Amino acid sequence: MNDDSHDRHGRLARSRNASPDARPNVRLSEDGRPLREVLSYARRGSRFTKRQAEAWERRAGEWVKGADAVEDIEVPLDINAAWFGREAPLYVEIGSGVGETTASYAAAHPDVNVLAFEVWLPGVADTLARVEEAGSAGEPLTNVRLCTVDAAWSITELFRPGSITELWTLFPDPWHKKRHHKRRLINQPFIGTAASRLVDGGTWRLATDWADYAEHIAEAMATEPTLTGGAVARWDERPLTKFERRGLAEGREIADFAYTRTR
Repeated sequence: MNDDSHDRHGRLARSRNASPDARPNVRLSEDGRPLREVLSYARRGSRFTKRQAEAWERRAGEWVKGADAVEDIEVPLDINAAWFGREAPLYVEIGSGVGETTASYAAAHPDVNVLAFEVWLPGVADTLARVEEAGSAGEPLTNVRLCTVDAAWSITELFRPGSITELWTLFPDPWHKKRHHKRRLINQPFIGTAASRLVDGGTWRLATDWADYAEHIAEAMATEPTLTGGAVARWDERPLTKFERRGLAEGREIADFAYTRTR
């Protein structure tokens, strides 16, 4: 952790311009100016459909964790206790889009807690609707939470080592231009940090529909000595998402990867 991200009590320093799609503790230069951060995502539009707006109104207050949920708290955070109110294996998706995988997996595995990171608010709202619809007997799922704070920052600052059973990074932004490769999420030091948050024997699943990013994933993940794995067959519990359908329609091959924390 950066020393300047905490006060003397170990709490996260409050940012004056914190927002749901930004890191809650913007680092400042010596003269007080915000330092430019390298983010792995691009900000997108925030207009809701009627369905999304209604789902947000019903569920966001309970299920969505924004910047206000991670400011002025003791870190690292016990995610299960603080956000789910129960102990269960914790599954984390980074970049959940409209929540197809999140809702599908949570419905099939009510014994696990699923935390989805997404900064695109219409996608978060769509996920809320899917989670409601994925329940049974007219009751929504109760084992899903969503976080609109930057995932790389959150994994680094909020999560305890050995606290995540599975981590999913499915179809991350490929950042094609070479000058943007530093914005790719799958890079060190984030790989090492995320790996340390996995339980022993925990799994990190990845997928991409871009061949150059598949090569990058294989090379970057190979730099982490605590992980073993590589390219695998398609994960059978991953639903066919809109991103995957788009890639297939445009003639791209899908590459899946799985890595296990071994030490």
